[in-house]
Amino acid sequence: MSGPSSSTPAAAAFFDLDKTIIAGSSALAFSRPFRRQGLITRRAALRSGYAQLLIMLSGADAATVEALRRRITALCTGWEVAQIRAIVAETLHEIVEPLVYAEATELIAEHRANGDEVVVLSASGLEVVEPIAALVGADRCQATRMAIRNGRYTGEIDLYLYGEQKAEAARDIAAARGYRLADCRAYSDSITDLPLLEAVGHPTVVNPDRALRRVAEERGWPILTFAVPVALRPRIRPGTAAAFAGAGLGAAALVGAGWYGLRRSHR
Repeated sequence: MSGPSSSTPAAAAFFDLDKTIIAGSSALAFSRPFRRQGLITRRAALRSGYAQLLIMLSGADAATVEALRRRITALCTGWEVAQIRAIVAETLHEIVEPLVYAEATELIAEHRANGDEVVVLSASGLEVVEPIAALVGADRCQATRMAIRNGRYTGEIDLYLYGEQKAEAARDIAAARGYRLADCRAYSDSITDLPLLEAVGHPTVVNPDRALRRVAEERGWPILTFAVPVALRPRIRPGTAAAFAGAGLGAAALVGAGWYGLRRSHR
């Protein structure tokens, strides 16, 4: 994704996705259409939902996320990429738009009005993250990438954008675009994104899990609460159908039950 700005932005605003921009897991949101298409069983969908509930209640720890990542990569091995992209494109607005925090879209719009580049960084799969990022008006995104061979997911991961990898992505973007990280901002709900928050000059926590809230309070970081779904506000602008059709859900399931966010806040 590239931004529409006519001049080079002075800084970037890095956003986590799950529980920061949307309420819940971006990938698990697609469990129902995946099940309708025969990609996952009812039992698998229920297990994924239960796993997400535990994460939301207790906070995500690295060992739990890694175990779920392995389970989900195994689940989506062999899925046809074209079919996943079609499902995401057809159901994006119906499923995702009601989950988007109105406060997040307002904050993104504010950054764009100030001339900042808005970047979504997510451990969810690129094919899910990319259309959602376009939907909310982000300039670009980076996300986990599943390996593909002969049009199907292999079960391997080319890039796992999690933990320190998000901080590395932010540093790479800043270097390539000529930003000073001291001028950049980052927003997340999860303690797993602490490296990203520490990498920028202006960290803000959104709907933080307990561990991240404790860190934010100790360091005096702003704490925001996002709670109002965009469905209760005037609808956000639709993205182009072409953008969504071209984006899929690479690790749709992997993107799902394995990497849910735990983020929250209001500017």
